[in-house]
Amino acid sequence: MQKEIFIIRHGETELNRQGIVQGCGVDPSLNATGQAQADAFYARYQDVPFELVMTSRLRRSRETVQAFIKKPLPWVEREEINEISWGVHEGKPSEPHMIKAYQRMIGAWAAGDLDARLEQGESAGEMIARIDSFLEELKSRSEKHILVCTHGRALRCMITRIQNDPVAAMETVPHANTGLYQVRWDGRDFHIHQYNDTRHL
Repeated sequence: MQKEIFIIRHGETELNRQGIVQGCGVDPSLNATGQAQADAFYARYQDVPFELVMTSRLRRSRETVQAFIKKPLPWVEREEINEISWGVHEGKPSEPHMIKAYQRMIGAWAAGDLDARLEQGESAGEMIARIDSFLEELKSRSEKHILVCTHGRALRCMITRIQNDPVAAMETVPHANTGLYQVRWDGRDFHIHQYNDTRHL
C-alpha cells in the first residue's frame, strides 16, 4: 500500500537561537519565530488529507503541529523520535571542549564505533535502533497520509536510514526548522520527493 509521509523538524526555540545544546533532556517551547514557522507550515499544508499526526514526546515537536492536532486529527506521541541525548552537554552553550568531544564522537561513528557517545549521552547504535523501530511502525500503519514532527539529529538519522546511507552521512543531511522531507512508501521501499523544503517560510 502506498503512503505519503511528511517529515518535518520542529520550529525554532529560544535555545536554538542562542546556540544552546538541547537534546532530549531539555524541553523548551517554540519562540515567536518558531511559532511563525509553524503557522507558515500549516498555512501551506493544511489541505493535505492527513489521517494521523505523529510527534515526539517533547513540547517543541507537539507545538509545531498543534494546528493540525486541533483540526482535530488523530495524534500519537512516540518516544522513538525524541531528539538524541547529548548527555552532560545539554542546556549549555557550545564551547571549544564540547565541540572537540562532539567531533571525536562523530569520527568514531564514521569509523564504525556505533557505541561512541558523549558523557551520559546516547550512542548512534541506540538512536538507530529506535528510529528503525519507528520506521517499521510507519510501514505497518494503515493510514495513507501521515505528518511526522521530530528533531534535528533524529531527522538526520531517519533520512540516512530511509536512504540506506552510512552513519557518517548524517552530517550531510540538512535540517532547517520546519524543513520538510516528503517521503513516499511504495509498499517495498521509501522514496524521498522533497528534501528540507522551506518554501512555506
